[in-house]
Amino acid sequence: MHPIERLRHVARADGAPAEDVVHAAAASLAGFAADPISLVTASRRLIERHPANGALWSLCARVVTAPDPADEAWRCLDQFVADPTVGELGHSLPEGASVVVVGGPHRLVPAFASRGDVRVTAVDLEGDAYGFERALDRHEVAVTSVDAALLGAAAAGADLVVLDGVAVGPDVALAAPGSWPVAAVATTEGVPVWLVAGWGRTLPPALWPAVRRRSEPAQGVEAVPLARVHRLVGPGGPEPVADGLGRVDAPAAPELSR
Repeated sequence: MHPIERLRHVARADGAPAEDVVHAAAASLAGFAADPISLVTASRRLIERHPANGALWSLCARVVTAPDPADEAWRCLDQFVADPTVGELGHSLPEGASVVVVGGPHRLVPAFASRGDVRVTAVDLEGDAYGFERALDRHEVAVTSVDAALLGAAAAGADLVVLDGVAVGPDVALAAPGSWPVAAVATTEGVPVWLVAGWGRTLPPALWPAVRRRSEPAQGVEAVPLARVHRLVGPGGPEPVADGLGRVDAPAAPELSR
């Protein structure tokens, strides 16, 4: 496929899983490696269409600032695929825990599937938890869903809240709608909140204003104050938020901030 056609395909992939977008974007950007101007233009177009995808921002930032953009695109994809964050989440879940998630965080299915002793409740505000439930059912993980009316009770009665962070900045993270009230109830009730990041999702402070500016109108995410988060889960497992924020995978890339 010609790089321009591939770019159009990725840019139009509204609603596609963030992981699929990153895979396709890496191949697309590698095709523009010989033309720096087109490479920056392609990167800007991708993030304009997928502004809340933190890993995509990191991919674009690293590629447009790399001496060898094609090699960097494939290196980023290798690191993205090999990211151990979800596996570390599975290892770290408390034994026999009752865990609340928000929406249908399909990326986290392997973490819960590896632990037959946990019980999962999905707070389903937008009707997107069905596929998530089905996936956990196939792995014989105890799972149920609740709507907005039971959001508070679910969060207050859990042992742990796990949020899937699609992009993480210095003060807030972007996650599924409903994540902020769930985190607020949990912290009020003394229930720990873990935010799952991973490769590319924690972004440098200099890039974050551009991420927020473009993501504010985006549907499907809301800002969660990091003051409501107890642990940031990354490649090394759960750690204090301040420590996790010190591990970013991308440069500031002023080319993308304009």
